[in-house]
Amino acid sequence: MARSVNDRLQDETIAHGLYVNRYGTGVARRMVALLSKMDADLVAKLLVLLDGKRADTYSARRLASLLAGVRELNQQAYEPVNAALARELTRYVEYEVGYQFDLFSSIIPKQILRHVPLQSIAPEQVYASAVAQPFQGRLLKEWGQKLETDRLDKITNAVRTGFLQGETVDQIVKRVAGTPKLNREDGVINASRRDLAVVARTAVNHMAATARQEFAQGNSDIVKAKQWSSTLDTHTSQWCIIRDRKLYTLDGKPLGHEIPYLRGPGKIHFCCRSGEILITKSWEEMQIASGELSSATRASMSGQIPAGLSFSEWLVRQPYARMEQVLGVTRAQMLRDGKMQVPDFFNDRGEFLTLEQLREIDREAFI
Repeated sequence: MARSVNDRLQDETIAHGLYVNRYGTGVARRMVALLSKMDADLVAKLLVLLDGKRADTYSARRLASLLAGVRELNQQAYEPVNAALARELTRYVEYEVGYQFDLFSSIIPKQILRHVPLQSIAPEQVYASAVAQPFQGRLLKEWGQKLETDRLDKITNAVRTGFLQGETVDQIVKRVAGTPKLNREDGVINASRRDLAVVARTAVNHMAATARQEFAQGNSDIVKAKQWSSTLDTHTSQWCIIRDRKLYTLDGKPLGHEIPYLRGPGKIHFCCRSGEILITKSWEEMQIASGELSSATRASMSGQIPAGLSFSEWLVRQPYARMEQVLGVTRAQMLRDGKMQVPDFFNDRGEFLTLEQLREIDREAFI
């Protein structure tokens, strides 16, 4: 029996969500690597800035002047990072908007699309909407400013403390940047790298959710509802667990329950990996005459809500090539041969993709 459009959309949406999260991990790594590269310049310039300075000869006013120089160094480190993240997100939004259009174009029967054509959404519109909407309480631009300000506070406090305690320049720099022996993790600015990674991953999910929402709103003649999906793996937050499989209108009103949508999947908390499945209307809800459609098309466009799936249930019904992409070659072979079950310990935190790799993997879904 042929599977319905909504069943197929569910499978592809879950897979795409997994790959997008790996892409988000890749973005975070690249941004942290760029900041770490700029940190090397910051350390070198900080050494020059502090060279020859002695705490016992520095007044409060002279120390304040010195710390103003630290502020400039910190700003120089963050400017290229903020610019690189904005470029990455702009490219990703352009891709994600196209993906949604291509996905629906490939799955919805052509007989339906002749009656109700899909509407493409301008990437510029989606990006403008995303940067105008806060995530976790701040706009994207404001998050860049907060990361920069927080790190400046850490650096200036470390320099001030070092001076007041009579530390040498080398000791102060180590306090700021950490030591190679401990992989720089003992420096006060290491926390800034972790914060940047969290914001970068959350920003990617925010862009994905906004693109999905704009596409759904623009195609409300075809899409009738959204279903919260937290099926990516066995690690799910309490906020998402209670919303998994719940239905909402396109503007986020609960359908058949009372659990609020809040900011929605991908936005409800930092690094939220939940997504949502767009549910299509039936051919009858689209008011298409039955005589205009084949029996196969009518059956596939029933508008029925897909049955709930656990991660294990979703994975075992996927093509073997997708199992390899999700689990890796060795574990996929063991699963196929019955030597292991879908691992409860599975997560995708160690995996990451570039935008080009994401594009290539998604392309396979349309073949």
